[in-house]
Amino acid sequence: MSDNTVTHVVSFSCKEYDEQALCRVFDETIHAKYLEVPLDANTVVYAKQAKVITAFVNDDLSAPILQQLNDYGVELIALRCAGFNNVDLAEAKRLGLRVVRVPAYSPYAVAEHTIGLMLALNRKFHKAYNRVRDGNFALKGLLGFDMHGKTVGIVGAGRIGRLVGKMLKAFGCHVLIYDPYSCEACKELGIKQVELNTLFENADIITLHCPLTPESTHLINDQSIATMKKGVMLINTGRGALMDSKALIEGLKSKKIGYLGMDVFEREGALFFEDHSCEIIYDDEFERLLTFPNVLVTGHQAYFTEEALSHIAETTAQNIYEYRKQGKDSKRLLNEIEIS
Repeated sequence: MSDNTVTHVVSFSCKEYDEQALCRVFDETIHAKYLEVPLDANTVVYAKQAKVITAFVNDDLSAPILQQLNDYGVELIALRCAGFNNVDLAEAKRLGLRVVRVPAYSPYAVAEHTIGLMLALNRKFHKAYNRVRDGNFALKGLLGFDMHGKTVGIVGAGRIGRLVGKMLKAFGCHVLIYDPYSCEACKELGIKQVELNTLFENADIITLHCPLTPESTHLINDQSIATMKKGVMLINTGRGALMDSKALIEGLKSKKIGYLGMDVFEREGALFFEDHSCEIIYDDEFERLLTFPNVLVTGHQAYFTEEALSHIAETTAQNIYEYRKQGKDSKRLLNEIEIS
């Protein structure tokens, strides 16, 4: 493809706000189709005649879908997100499909949302809001604790994890961080890097900012929860499957978990980003979690700021233009996922 070639691009899981952001950055050489439906076995047919598709966090990019995309002539998969656990990378490599992503959009958005969940759970803002609107100004049941002096454990020393640590240092928290790799930036921030078990055992608050891999799947499970302090606060703005839902329920029932804040859920693909207010939700574990008064769930909105949407769209467009300029057989693209 040359720079002046009209490129057919189909975007899946593309809400109105995504479309608006992409429209601002695509030029006249992009023939774009925007679809609100997620990519799956029933919708992959919409990719016919497309050279490029864009996809989001819960789109199905398993081997059968990739095979159909390849049959339709798709050459590039442009993920509008940082994570790629929903992509069968081995099959993509076998088929010769190139996969690019948005490695960073607004780490501030996710870090600030993380702190917001901590504060809301601690000081019960969501409950106070409803009480006052009902004319109820009683303080019973709204007791919180000082963040100052508490020990917070951060799993994952990437940009988001480090930003969360920096913000919590400003609160006067003692911050521990775990990452399998040595983090020089953490030392400069005065954040102590420790082993995972040490973090679990000592933290009053634990927040997850690591990628979802086979090794990190269900990182929070019955065994790890058992090692934590009684009444621990758990926060997850990373990937849902980092936490075992059944283990969370048992931890809440035993009061080992005192607070739980989640912006993600391990089976969120059938739930999040859609309005189910007039429907029955059939995920019993999700519904059980919502019955606990010390659980706060947001619908994968941590990333959702104007700045992040703009950056996601800009990087997605840049990825497509770079691929078009370099060609199908080019060397690794700037934001291409390395497939070993």
